[in-house]
Amino acid sequence: MTEGLHIADIVAGYGSRRVIDGLTLPLVPPGTVVGLIGANGSGKSTLLKTVAGLLTGTAGGIRLDGDDLRRLPPAHRARRVGYLPQTVIRPSSLMVYEALLSALRATWPELSRARAEQRIEAVLGDLAITELALRPLDALSGGQRQMIGLAQVLVREPRLMLLDEPTSALDLRWQLSVLQRVRDEARGRAAIALVAIHDINLALRFCDRVAVLGNGLIAAGPPGDALTPDVLRRAFGVVARVETCSRGRAMVMADGVAADPEHHQEDTP
Repeated sequence: MTEGLHIADIVAGYGSRRVIDGLTLPLVPPGTVVGLIGANGSGKSTLLKTVAGLLTGTAGGIRLDGDDLRRLPPAHRARRVGYLPQTVIRPSSLMVYEALLSALRATWPELSRARAEQRIEAVLGDLAITELALRPLDALSGGQRQMIGLAQVLVREPRLMLLDEPTSALDLRWQLSVLQRVRDEARGRAAIALVAIHDINLALRFCDRVAVLGNGLIAAGPPGDALTPDVLRRAFGVVARVETCSRGRAMVMADGVAADPEHHQEDTP
């Protein structure tokens, strides 16, 4: 059995409009964080929804550790795949602790109450949000609710994490904290994370690999190798360069809009 995630020849879209047409990614080994990068409408969210099994009329192969995710019973798939949508969790009178317990019970009903509480306590502690445990969701900010949505994924300990812009509602401190936690989680459990992310410099810092989308796959590989000026121009239509900061980290500096951008954006639902 081949361990890891293999995505091949994916075709997906909405109604009659294709957003992804024959996309294949290199095999993603366990313990890897892959950043999905591309302009708006390039298919990042569509790919995550397809892998999560949320879109109808899709085609292609999606295998996790050799198993065809499309053929797994829903309960088995829910245990192995955790999906965080782009929209933050809705406000409600439900307490944070109850929201996490519900997410855990939905996929691991056989867990004892004590073991479930241990998982919840550990995740809240790892994310540094323990003080939110007994607060209702409708008393939280958008950024805090986004953190709770991530906690609902992490508490289930899925083999594959599909995270759609998990830092979009967070300030810089929490962006760094969340992406560090996702990377630690992937490496610590030999899990896999696909993360749609707009901040290229955060992807450079926290992702083991990137997949740059735009009319198909433009580039894939380690961020420092894949994110070249030519790739950035093709993906985003910008003139950009990759510099090294005083701490030796690569950073993308955008100088302006390219005169001949090659990427084509499409509207998404």
